[in-house]
Amino acid sequence: MGLLDDKVVLVNGGSQGVGAAVARAAVGEGALVAVTGRRREPGEALVAELAAAGGKAVFVQADLADAEQARASVAETVAAYGRVDCLVNSAGLTSRGTLLDTSPELFDQHIAINLRAPFFAMQAAVADMLSRAAPGTIVNVITSSAHGGQSFLAPYVAAKAGLMGLTRNAAHAHRFDRIRINGLNIGWTATEGEDATQRAFHGAGDDWREQAAARLPMGRLGRPDEIADFVVLLLSDRSGVVTGSVIDWDQNVLGGLD
Repeated sequence: MGLLDDKVVLVNGGSQGVGAAVARAAVGEGALVAVTGRRREPGEALVAELAAAGGKAVFVQADLADAEQARASVAETVAAYGRVDCLVNSAGLTSRGTLLDTSPELFDQHIAINLRAPFFAMQAAVADMLSRAAPGTIVNVITSSAHGGQSFLAPYVAAKAGLMGLTRNAAHAHRFDRIRINGLNIGWTATEGEDATQRAFHGAGDDWREQAAARLPMGRLGRPDEIADFVVLLLSDRSGVVTGSVIDWDQNVLGGLD
């Protein structure tokens, strides 16, 4: 028996990075998976990989910056499988901006991807669960920077801090519906997206991971597969009655000072 046997899991932002790792882990635990992404090629490649491993998965092309497409990701999953039992919001925009140089356009992009998309995907998923009077689980992948973050992440922090509050608000609102909603504040993680960000915004070379690892307590960055295992646990019945929790998944301790 897998932790997610016969559960329908929608992973928004699931075609690469943490989202793709969650899709792999969910299939490995018996789930039927739908993954979304803006680009068809990596999404379909992931679905083919999962099918080759004996899993069942579909790709839903969606630009989550559009609230209607965020909601439609749930509708298309229901069309494919008949329901949504679990939702993972893992899409994220990490482009840089400070309080002084962030344009309204950049701010709106962060709100659209990092806050509005999860809001309306959750709205649609919870509506499906309620229509069936069925329990469900949602996990929002947030960031440890939501507690304050670096000065060059101002719009990112604003949006993700909003998602942290939304996670708790929605969990409280739907606790008697047996819909559990939790979040993970993940730390520095080695993903394709982080590699692109380090190169584009910080002039990083091929050895940036090694340099970063040398400064971290555990001597390495977090891995997407580790986060995915934690997400699967939160989606599953093995996490019990836990709801409204936003867990700091990081190797630095918030509030700790040397």
